Amino acid sequence: MSALKGYRILELANERIAFAGKLLADMGADVILIEPPGGDPSRDYPPFVDDRPGVDRSLWWWHYHTSKRGVVLDLDKEEDRERFKALVASADMVLESEPGSRLADLGLDYEDLCKVREDLIHVSLTPFGRGSANANVPVTDLTIMAGAGPVWNCGYDDHSLPPIRGGGNQGYHTGCHFAVMSALTALFYRAGSGEGQFIDVSMHGASNVTTEAGSYAWLVANQTVRRQTGRHASVEPTGQTQMRCKDGRWVNTGVPPRYPVEFARMLDWLNELGLAEEFPEAVFLEMGAALDGQINLSKIGVDEEIAAIFGAGRAALVLIAENVSAYDFFIGCQSRGLAVGVIYSPEEAFEDEHFKARGFQVGVRHEDMGKTFRYPGAPYKLPASPWAISRRAPKLGEHDAEILGAPRG
Repeated sequence: MSALKGYRILELANERIAFAGKLLADMGADVILIEPPGGDPSRDYPPFVDDRPGVDRSLWWWHYHTSKRGVVLDLDKEEDRERFKALVASADMVLESEPGSRLADLGLDYEDLCKVREDLIHVSLTPFGRGSANANVPVTDLTIMAGAGPVWNCGYDDHSLPPIRGGGNQGYHTGCHFAVMSALTALFYRAGSGEGQFIDVSMHGASNVTTEAGSYAWLVANQTVRRQTGRHASVEPTGQTQMRCKDGRWVNTGVPPRYPVEFARMLDWLNELGLAEEFPEAVFLEMGAALDGQINLSKIGVDEEIAAIFGAGRAALVLIAENVSAYDFFIGCQSRGLAVGVIYSPEEAFEDEHFKARGFQVGVRHEDMGKTFRYPGAPYKLPASPWAISRRAPKLGEHDAEILGAPRG
């Protein structure tokens, strides 16, 4: 049984909250997407299937609204506000990212809706939180990411290059993840207390707490972290972790060997490739293999022997990478217990056999087009909480009769 089967959620269509609704819908909740007349603007966002714009051809829309049902309501009209309240009476949750005081002005904010359903959970995702002085400042995903800090942390060692924005609506997604975690916590709490609640999620705050040491370094020590290629931003530069393989492709090498068995496996690999003789630091790999437990990273820079052993692990990775393809390096490290990864484009990652083996590619039938399309699957794999895309994204007003009943007069 799906984790959220039996729960009904009303989502007021908005690109900022769409991912939260998708996550909950794909977990089994009955998410009803409520659009204004004419539809939400994101219905027309590119890219499009076969690169041809048109009605119900937006791949953006397809992705973000899987498993949802859809209705049209004009909340500026009294008749449709009453229809919305009738839906609230049968709903467990409202998800929205409405601007400013819009819902309060319509008489549809939490204080109004909890009179319709006392144990309602209302999740509001806004750029800076409902009570912020910046509540009405216009934003985009880019300005959320830049203002909250993550963009400052992302880029290259060469600081003559500007910061790099993470792609794929990460600012909105981060806020949506916090909205979902809060919503699930509220459902759990309600199961024991019988109480609903209002949840105020700030996208700026959600992104800011993902900066790891970035914000804390400034707030605690008045220090600024530096952007680093392919690794965590840090006040002091750390060793490079990306390297180019024999085939010209790049890999992230992760953390070098730390445990005796990892040093032993690295030495064996060098021998298998016939590289041990040209690696004078092999003696330090042997010393690492003889350690009593994990290497003490805090002694690097203090204990010359520990530093030499750790450095030999990194140097061995570099030598091996220079002599094998990126994919062989990836498979070789993974099979030896070292977490590394090939630097893929999104398209390459989607087609990787490991992603396929974990069921990341999911077929979704579009009966209106007579085709089944491959979609990105679950962002997690939990055996006790099944996940599934139950239907394609809804067409405009597709479920009006089914959900709202009699047509408008």
